[in-house]
Amino acid sequence: MSATTNTSAADGVAGPGGRLPVTVLGLGQMGAAIAGALLAAGHPVTVWNRTPGKAAPLVEQGAVLAGSVAEAVAASPLVLSVVLDYPALYGILDPEPGALKGRALVNLTTGTPEQAGAAAEWAARHGVDYLDGAIMTTPPGVGTREVMFLYSGDRAVFDAHHTALDVLGEPLHLGTEPGLAALYDVNLLGLMWATMAGWLHGTAVVGAEGTRAVDFTEVAIRWLGTVNNFIRRYAAQVDEGVYPGDDATVDVQIAVVDHQLHAAEARGVDNRLPELLKTLMLEANAKGHGQDSFGSVIEVLRTGARR
Repeated sequence: MSATTNTSAADGVAGPGGRLPVTVLGLGQMGAAIAGALLAAGHPVTVWNRTPGKAAPLVEQGAVLAGSVAEAVAASPLVLSVVLDYPALYGILDPEPGALKGRALVNLTTGTPEQAGAAAEWAARHGVDYLDGAIMTTPPGVGTREVMFLYSGDRAVFDAHHTALDVLGEPLHLGTEPGLAALYDVNLLGLMWATMAGWLHGTAVVGAEGTRAVDFTEVAIRWLGTVNNFIRRYAAQVDEGVYPGDDATVDVQIAVVDHQLHAAEARGVDNRLPELLKTLMLEANAKGHGQDSFGSVIEVLRTGARR
């Protein structure tokens, strides 16, 4: 079934500027933020939540509170699910699979790539056009252009409902494999945690000398611009499997991380993070990558599961 068939006038009355109706299932902080952004953009919005009282602020803004999941789904060609997890998703949709037939379900529930693939199969069995999504922000960022919403699965669904998805944040379609958005999500979060942990470690070390976090952070953010260039360079090396050490070798960086360890230890700061990084670099050296770039550390990470 083509997603473009989901936008008939029979599925609801368009809002200002011809914006089509959207249903939002789940009104936690994120679901409420999504519904609010759609309302602000002129989309007619129907909402449903297990606890109807949570819908009151949105109803005041013009949303329609549905009395049941079936009623909510029937109101719109596009249904956004923003519930806690996949068991919750099936818990509300399994009793009403026929209500979704012929409509587009964009699932913004956080989960694993395997769960996303199973949900896509569930949708196909019930005649539902399906797109999996990942929200790369917290609720206050919804509706701004600085944030990304990642999608994977049926490209026709993405294209047919791009106008509504664009309201939430910059929409990026990663590919037709349903689990890609979830796979990117967890690993981009891993990048965030590693970056913030490195920043916190550095902040603790310089803070021991009386430097304010806000002052160190201004310099750190400028430094991240240079780090971006390193990452782009190493990405090409990773794809090629060749790691020329023409900027800074692993061996040089092993020596430098020792200086970081000394500075932190002298100031009473926990060193588990840089010690882990040094361990990875030493293992890269042992695998023959001492004169290669830092990008070669990926060869240690790739073999970690086989040790």
